[in-house]
Amino acid sequence: MPDIKFPEINPDFSKAAKDIAAVAKDATYVVIGAGVLGYQQAQVQRQELLKRLADPKSGIEDRFGAVRNDLSGALHSVDSTVDGLLERFEEIIERLETAVAPLEDRLPTQARDLAKQVHVQAREARTQLRTLIPTASA
Repeated sequence: MPDIKFPEINPDFSKAAKDIAAVAKDATYVVIGAGVLGYQQAQVQRQELLKRLADPKSGIEDRFGAVRNDLSGALHSVDSTVDGLLERFEEIIERLETAVAPLEDRLPTQARDLAKQVHVQAREARTQLRTLIPTASA
């Protein structure tokens, strides 16, 4: 029978914690980047709106109709982007919680209880954030 060598598992939790922190940091950058892009898109549309309103050739009703359509489309686009980002952020959080759960089981009782409290508070914070984010469907 051949000798089977199993790799040694390094119980270095600091690397796992650093990896989790890096993923959370990257997720934060994605959310902030999407917000910046949404803001820039709104600025571009504002500039286009100002150009259209300055054009004396078109009728005022046409202008307002176009503005309404543009704003509605922009709102829908931003709303869809925010919803997508929230879903992806929730997926990342679920993955992190799933990855960290086995590590939490190894913690001492006080630390495990503290980790559970952190999870509950994080869920409450996410719920509160979802209620604060206005959506076009609301």
